[in-house]
Amino acid sequence: MSKPICVRLPNWVGDACMALPALYRLREASYPLILVGRPWARDLLAALEPAQFIAIEGPLREDIARVRGALGGVRHDGVCFPDSLSSAALFRLAGVRTGGYRDDGRSLLLKWPVRKPAGQVHAVESYFHLAEAVLAAWGVSSTGGPGPDLRLPVTSGHVDTARTMLTRAGLMASRFVLLSPTATGLHRGRVKSWPHYEALAQHLRARGLTVAVCPPPNEVDVARANAPSAQILPSLPLGAYAALTREAALVICNDSGTSHVAAAAGAPQLTLFGVTQPWRTRPWSPTAHWIGDDTGWPDLDTVVKRVDTLLDRAPASALA
Repeated sequence: MSKPICVRLPNWVGDACMALPALYRLREASYPLILVGRPWARDLLAALEPAQFIAIEGPLREDIARVRGALGGVRHDGVCFPDSLSSAALFRLAGVRTGGYRDDGRSLLLKWPVRKPAGQVHAVESYFHLAEAVLAAWGVSSTGGPGPDLRLPVTSGHVDTARTMLTRAGLMASRFVLLSPTATGLHRGRVKSWPHYEALAQHLRARGLTVAVCPPPNEVDVARANAPSAQILPSLPLGAYAALTREAALVICNDSGTSHVAAAAGAPQLTLFGVTQPWRTRPWSPTAHWIGDDTGWPDLDTVVKRVDTLLDRAPASALA
């Protein structure tokens, strides 16, 4: 077994999921992983059983001290998935020799700078390419590209938490659709959430299905406003939320963290695009479907037809 390497995780939930094939590639090359990332990533990636998890929250000076202290003065090599100047500076100043994409003038901070792949490259492929390039610099042979899925493992605790919540909500024996009618922030000044979730919820209820939402605490009010007829479930940590998506007959969401958590969990899903580019961030999963593109949202009728088709194909059981 090789010495553990430090991995600076992406800052966003969806990107952390899309980096999973790259994490597996690093680990399969016999490198135990020391994961460095936002506190929410500890629970999301708990079942990967990293050698160590170092939570960072900013500002940069405090994060450098956190990483230095956690590493105990031992020098490590690492991979930096974010392409920001500050993420490269964090590892450099914490004493980690780092491979990463040469962007934003970061080459001087990187021991192994890597050029980004040209053309339309999915984020999963981009993260995997970086991992392969750094491994090549370490003398490890390439294995090709990422597989067809993200393979997020969940713990038995995650499953128990999700199922206990469903039992208390009266949904454990129900065939329910999980909506995620929120998306944080704007994308180039445009709202990132499809505008017809309530009309869709009414259609699903007319079909005899239970419609539920399980937003994070800071998005409960927005979720309730966007789909007021849906049942609001208690918020869950990300690992348990991933387990929850597997229990739904269908997950319907925007191009957001939910889309990639559901894809990573292997849940049946439909992702709606309206302001972002599917070639870059479509859900990476054989159980995922998507419609729309960055030129505009699909209309209600188009989404309803696709949803009905997917539900008609799905098993009658609540476990799709």
